[in-house]
Amino acid sequence: MNANSDIMAAYMDSIVGLLDEIRSEPREKLQEVAQLLADHIAEDKLVYLYGPGGHSNMNATEVFFRAGGLMHISAILDEGTMISNGALRSMAVERTPGYGTLVIEDNRLGEGDILILANAYGINTACIDAAEEAKRRGVTTIAVTSVGHAQATPKDHIARHPSGQNLYELCDYCLDSKVKPGDAAIHIDGIEPKMGSTSTFANAFLLNSLMMTTAAYLGEKGLEVPVWRSGNAPGGDEWNNRFIERFKGRVRWL
Repeated sequence: MNANSDIMAAYMDSIVGLLDEIRSEPREKLQEVAQLLADHIAEDKLVYLYGPGGHSNMNATEVFFRAGGLMHISAILDEGTMISNGALRSMAVERTPGYGTLVIEDNRLGEGDILILANAYGINTACIDAAEEAKRRGVTTIAVTSVGHAQATPKDHIARHPSGQNLYELCDYCLDSKVKPGDAAIHIDGIEPKMGSTSTFANAFLLNSLMMTTAAYLGEKGLEVPVWRSGNAPGGDEWNNRFIERFKGRVRWL
């Protein structure tokens, strides 16, 4: 595309097309995971969410302490792979064997816990180690990742876990984000790499859809569903303060 093209429209079409692909998937898989989360939350248990690696950290913050988000979500906001500590450092850490294992150990996850691992491509060492350690500890794991991207990535790619394993194969459940290899979607004339990433939209759509479906199942049980309201809206603080003491001390990064 060139500067006179409607790049914004093309990008929007690409994003909408990707979301339509996700939506066209059979609902049973998402509903099964949502029912699992609802049964867990009905017992007043937390659901952990970790986005191991670079921009995948945004997945954890997308539905944590967020207007419209479930209060039972406990994001693992480990500093190691945060880009705020340096982008190159983040990439090096996510490729460091054993780091994901340490994160799971540090957060003391164990038998009976549920962990959502939301990673755009599902191949890096941190996410694979985290999934394996969680499995060893008896944690139920849910992958939010791109199956196609993982399948298209060579087994000897430098970004991969040394074992060449894929996150979607290791977890008990997988919700496929459908992100295409390379992530970026739009070709600009005169520029070799594509531009316009898509994974943030896809993962946010999947995660928020999962949270709302979970809430719907909780509502069907006749249970009160603690959901965050925006502190920037009238009555937001008053609403949220009703629940703060219930979760403070339990949710590590609250």
